[in-house]
Parts: sequence; structure tokens; C-alpha cells
Amino acid sequence: MSSVQPLYLPPVYQDAADSGRIILRDGTTATIRVAVPEDFPALQVFFANLSLDSRVHRFFSPNLPRPELVREMCDPSDPRKQLTLLVERVFDGEPTIIAAASYYAQRGQKGLTAEAAFAVADAFQGKGIGSLLLERLAVIAVRHGIKHFWAVTHADNRGMIEVFKQSGFPVKTKWDGSDIAFDMAVIPSETSIARFERRDRVATIASLRPIFQPQSIAIIGASRSPTSPGYHLIRTLVLGGYHGTVYPVNSHAHSVCSIRAYPSIESLPETPDLAIIAVPREGVMTVVDDCAAKGVRAVVVVASGFADVGPQGQALQQELRDKVRGAGMRLVGPNSLGVMNTDPAVQMNATFSPIPAISGHVGVASQSASLGLALLALAQQRQVGVSTFVTLGNKADVSSNDMLQYWEEDEHTNVILLYLESFGNPRRFGRLARRVSRVKPIVAVASGRSSGKGDDVLDALFHQTGVIRAATLDEMFDLATALTTQPLPRGRRVGIVTNTTGAGNVVCDAAEAAGLEVVALSEDIKAQLQPQLPRLTDFKNSVDLPVSATGQDYRKAVEALLACDEIDALIVIYVHVGIAEPEEINQAILDGARASRETAGPKPVLVSLLAETAPQPKLVAGELHVPVYGSPESAAYVLGKMATYAVWQSQPPGLIPDFQDAKMDEARRILQEWLSAHGTSWLSTEQTWALLAAVGMPLLSTKLVSGPQDAVQAAREIGYPVAVKLAAPRPHKAAIDGVHLGVTSGAGVQRAYRAIMEGIAPFNGAESEHTVMVQSMVNGAVELKITVTEDPKFGPIVTFGLGGEDAELIEESRSAITPLTSRDAVELVQEMRGYPLLAGAHGRQPTDVDAIKDLLLRVSMLVEGLPEIAEIDLNPVFALPGDDGIWIGDARVRVEALPE
Repeated sequence: MSSVQPLYLPPVYQDAADSGRIILRDGTTATIRVAVPEDFPALQVFFANLSLDSRVHRFFSPNLPRPELVREMCDPSDPRKQLTLLVERVFDGEPTIIAAASYYAQRGQKGLTAEAAFAVADAFQGKGIGSLLLERLAVIAVRHGIKHFWAVTHADNRGMIEVFKQSGFPVKTKWDGSDIAFDMAVIPSETSIARFERRDRVATIASLRPIFQPQSIAIIGASRSPTSPGYHLIRTLVLGGYHGTVYPVNSHAHSVCSIRAYPSIESLPETPDLAIIAVPREGVMTVVDDCAAKGVRAVVVVASGFADVGPQGQALQQELRDKVRGAGMRLVGPNSLGVMNTDPAVQMNATFSPIPAISGHVGVASQSASLGLALLALAQQRQVGVSTFVTLGNKADVSSNDMLQYWEEDEHTNVILLYLESFGNPRRFGRLARRVSRVKPIVAVASGRSSGKGDDVLDALFHQTGVIRAATLDEMFDLATALTTQPLPRGRRVGIVTNTTGAGNVVCDAAEAAGLEVVALSEDIKAQLQPQLPRLTDFKNSVDLPVSATGQDYRKAVEALLACDEIDALIVIYVHVGIAEPEEINQAILDGARASRETAGPKPVLVSLLAETAPQPKLVAGELHVPVYGSPESAAYVLGKMATYAVWQSQPPGLIPDFQDAKMDEARRILQEWLSAHGTSWLSTEQTWALLAAVGMPLLSTKLVSGPQDAVQAAREIGYPVAVKLAAPRPHKAAIDGVHLGVTSGAGVQRAYRAIMEGIAPFNGAESEHTVMVQSMVNGAVELKITVTEDPKFGPIVTFGLGGEDAELIEESRSAITPLTSRDAVELVQEMRGYPLLAGAHGRQPTDVDAIKDLLLRVSMLVEGLPEIAEIDLNPVFALPGDDGIWIGDARVRVEALPE
């Protein structure tokens, strides 16, 4: 691989860098957007309302800025020259500017640089708005080629000085009398990204605290009717032992569930942290306005009929989201059935579930409200303890991305369960999940397994980010039970103890299918075990006890195998045949597991009890809990996924490389010139090859020609034999006689050229300036293909697989979502079924696998850095033996103009 350094990609926001929601340091929210000409009067008012000190800090003068300057700030037409971002809150129903930040570009010694300037309303200073604006301005500026900011501020402007110093960007300072000049490189770095992520996490957690740790809750729409949502919410809160204050709001009742009711939110004696809005859809907007006027921090909206019912409902939901964000609140729902926190200090069940959850360490989020209640029932049935629970509903505001950040630092949550029906921002989910999975397992059930290609993309997302995908809700709780009670295995080697050969064979097959290695114990270990297990029937791939095995037999087998260095985990199966009582076997398994833990350290133990009655979810002895499964296959599948996650977690994070020889500015110029002249289209072959060459991709020796004599001359320069091919960006060129391989003479080259012209004549291909390419021939290579397609939700998807004749024998490819890390590239190559062909199977020489990974990473870098690229097709790519590298034989690139 060429010389590289880590590439740190800019933050991925819930909405976008220049629009949508921002969360302030105190957990309240605001909206951010680009200034437009219509903002001129409001921006003038904003500057006029600044205190004298704030205006002096912004403009170095107590005077109001010149109208011409304010008009310039409101001109978004050319962000390469200047841009202004505005932050707004709603007061008295009107959006009001509370902050503004601008950059003004100029050409300097360091390339394109920009002056940055900030102003924050006095009442909102100290809430982190300056830092939020700086990081977002930087993201937008870098996107338009600006890599440096400079700013000058008064020495007593401590707030702005801290913003620059704590940004994470490399900052140089220079004193000039009473002023300080700052110069900073605003390209994302390890430090700046780490600082952003920390600020984002702290703010998000603060914004969710009123939802999960409220000191007081208002139930708006509380009712005396036992069939109403408001009645159920009051009842579950009170019966659940909520430690805060409950305020029923009902204009027609003096009390609800024996608790004093209030006629309106305005009449409450205090401002509640959380309001649960249990009124019909038609009344939701008015209630939200009332909550905003009261200063409520968060709301849960129960009503459906928003985005779940079509375009009209979607528009209504957007209005609801805008109201909530403008007022600085957070929103769960609409179409939510509530939230729960089992922390003894909170004890809040603000859901419709009458089932009291067991307090524990599993965080649960369900997009489906009704299915969320089913998840609570399953948790109770499986004895899985819940820390916090939320039904996200339509996810108008609070999403699974927010919950990941909340649970990441929640000391009461060790395992995260997600039921997802859609992704609002899958790229942000991927970035957060990759980070959270390193410290806490995430188990997800994502609906849509019948959607084919979309499901493959989901699998790729989960695989890259360490998320454990469960096929069913049952499997989700199978995994949760094991993850909350057992350590992760240190490897894939599994031992098996059983009292029937048939069950042993079943679990062996299931374990191998789950990617586990069923250990055939060594002779030394057998010799050590034999004296301890005199009643042993057979050793094969499992320890087969006799069908009449006693509890003592099971204890010795469990203890001995767990102490064995040749296994990483143990599956224990007991088939009840009426001899030993199940209780005796259960206790023996627990005793063996406990004894081994004390001497040999912890290893996961999973049990399958095949008895006449349904097995209990766990075997429990004090602090020791061992999960029990109704079938040995379930135990094997769970252990296989635990082992896969353990491997993922144990490996270091992959590197996103920044190749030193890649000329991204040159590549960007090529695309911009093409789009200016041609708009959305396929690049010409000449421009395609220039683009790929600019970023250092290995291109096969090629000459583009426009006549038969030119083709002959090109062949002589390259050296026979050559390939003569159609150069137009068209797939399936062979179908129109567009590919001629192994041409060995000038006459052959001319014949090939004329044949191509005849083949493309019906398609007007001859109008191209260069319609034919002459290339050197490659022998002894493995053919590959690399494609990139743009998924509207997930972004660029890189697909890698075999090409040519090998693809007909092994029809398999693997996909990954960009940005690819070095680890992703390794897995794309080595986990492909055709990898043995690259590694030297069937008498072939091993290929240069490192060069293949290098190319995959360059492709990822290209599409991440140039979002105008909508599609790439590299086919064929020739992987040569030994260290001879790889060569791209043909390529197509389609570009799209970005929306303004």
C-alpha cells in the first residue's frame, strides 16, 4: 500500500451541516439554516438587540453594521466566497435569530482561506452555540475548498477564545495589542472529531434526561375512562411506584385516579420536565404550543395519524417537529406508546404496558409502538432485566441514533436491543454504532428481510459496525439472555456435553453452521478427563455421557471441560429420560460452572434442557446465571453470534486512509468541468481515465485512438499482443463486437477497429472523438470487478467480486458501505467465497491481495470526497500473481449534479 495517513471524515449530523436541529449544551434545541435575502430585516434586528459588548466583539464597533454588510451575509449564492449560518428559536410564535456566523473567503499563501466571525444573543451565550457554529461552518467551508479559517477577537472575549481553543482544530495565536488573531486549519482531524463527538454526546444525553429521568410528568389528556390512553398512563405511573410528581391535566375533572387534576398545562404549580400528550391528533398542535409556553423540556406524543398515514400526515408531522425544535424541546413519537426507566431512583413506567418490567441492564428501543409492548412481555417471560425502554413511533425527533448515545454512557445499561423498521440517517447510525459496539453489544431486529438488495445493505451495515443482527424477536432475547449473563468467548472453539449422541450430533451441525469450531479433544486432554469421567460413553466431537448420567457426572464433565485450554465456550445438553431429576442436573451444571470460574476463569456456558416441561429461562445460583434454551440449535446460533461479535470487538478499529499520492483537487476539477459542460451523465472514457489516474488507481497501459492507423501505431508502442476495445462508457461491449483480444498484427488491429465501428454504427457511437482503446494484454490474472452504486438512504455501496469466467463458477460478491476502513477492505476480500482463488488455490499463484485492498480503499476515498459520483464500474480488474499488483482494464463513471 502507498504511503498513507489517517483520514478523518467530517461529522455526520442527524439532519445536515447547514440545516435542521442542533442540541445546545443544556440539552435544549434550536434550528440552524443558511441565511437568505429574506432574512435581512430579522438579521438587522438581531444585531441591534445585541448588548454593546457583544456588538463590539463582533464588529469592533458599538455601531450597527452597515446595511450593505448585512445584505451580503444574506446572500447564499456562492459559498466559495461567503456564507452565513443562522440559529433560531421560536418566541411568541415567531422564529427569532439567536446566533449568526459567517465566513468570507480570500486567496492566501495557504490556498483558499476565510475570515470567520460569530455573534450569539446574550441570553444564549455559554450554551455551546459558538462551538456548534464553528464546526458546521468548517464542514461547509472544506466542502468548497476552504481549508483555513482566521479570526480576530478582543482579548477580553473569553467565550470566543475558548471556542477556538477547544475546537480541536490546530490553532495558532498572535497577540496584536488588545486583540488576538487566530489561524486554524479546519480540515477534520482526530482531535477535532473526538471533540465534536464528545460535545454531541454530552448535549444529546442532557436533552434526553428530562425524558428518562424526569422529576415531574404532566399527563395531558388524563381521563377517568378506563379505556382511554390518559387513564392507562396515570395508572401505570402510580402503580409502578414513580418517584416523581404526576400532574393529570383534564379540563373536565377535579381528579384522576385519586390525584388532583388541573384544567391546563398553564395552571400547573410548576413546569414539568416531561409532558405526555394523550389527546387526539387534532389537539396535539395546540397542546404543544401550551407546553412550549410553559417551558416544558420534552414531550411524548401518543396520537397516530401523522407520517404513518401518507403525505398529508407527513406534512403535519413536519409542522409538529418544527414546533418542538423551535421551542427548544425534544419529542418522542408521534405514534409512541411511552417510555420507561426501571432505575430504583426513578421507577417510571410511562407506557401502556401493565406488565412490570424486571429491573436490569438491557436498554430497549422499538420503532413499532405495539410491538414494543410485545418486547416488554418477552423480556418478562425470558426474565431479561430492562434498564430503559422507549417506543420511538414515527421518530420525528428522538431516534435510535439518540438512544445509542444515551446508552453509551448510561451506567445502568450493558446491552442494547433495537427493533427497527426504517433508518432516518443510516450513515449517522453506522458511525455511532461502530463506536458504541466497541463497549456495549447492540442487538438489532430490522424488518424488511424480504426486500432483497436492501437487506444485503443492512447486513453490510451491521457487519461493519459490530451490530449483532437477530433474525427474530425470539432470537433477540436469546442473545440478550446470554449477553447479560455470560462473558464473551475468547475464540470460536466450543465443547459439548450431552447424554444422548443424537442431540450431540444436532448441536455439532448447528455449531459448525454458526461458524463455531467443534473441538475434537486431544489425546492428552482425553487422558486427563477419563479418570474424572469413568461413566463416559464416547469422546468423538463431544463428551457423550450415558443416558443415565447423574448430576455428579454432569458436574465433573462441565468442570473438567471448562478448565480445558482447548475450548473457549461450552454447550451443555440434557435430555430428560426419567432417571435423574432435572433439578439435580441443573444444580450440577451450576456447581461445575462456578467451580471452574473460580479456578480457570470465566467462559460462556449455554444450556439446552430437553425435558417434558418448558425449560426455565435461566439457571440461577446467587450471582451466577446460566441461560437455558429450548433447543440445542438455538444455543449454538447464539454462541456463534457472540463469538463473531467478540472477534469484531477484539480487533483494533480500521484506518480510513488518506493516500499521499492522491490528487483530490485535480479529480474535483475534472468533475466540475465535466458537469459544467455536460450535466448529469457518464464521463467520457478519456475523462474517466484521467479521474482515476488523479487518485492513483492502477490503470492498464492504454491509448485512445480515433482511426485505424492511430490504432496500429498505438499497438506498436504498447507491444503486441494487444486488446482493441470500444472506448465508449457502455456495458456489455462484447455483445456488439466491441472487444477483440490477443490481436498480434497491424492488419489484425485494423480489422478489429473496423469491426467495432460497424458494431456501434446503429448506436451513433462513431460521433465520439475517441471511440476505440488499444491496451496491453494481461495473462495469468484473476479477473475481478468493483462497482459503486448510490443508495438513496445509505449512500455509496461498494460491491466486490470475481469477474470473467470465474464469476460463472462462483456467483458471489460482497458489499460494504463507505467510508471503507482498512479492516472493511480486508473483510471484503477475505470473506468472499472466491478468496481462495486470490490466495493461490487450485494450483494458481497467490495474487497481490494488498494491492486489491489498496484499490478498494481508493475507490471509497474517491466517492466519499466527491459526492457528485453516482456510479462506478471497474470491470475487468486484473489481479496478477506475486507482487505484480493489479490493473484496471475498463471503467465507467457516472456523475450527477448536486442539488443546490
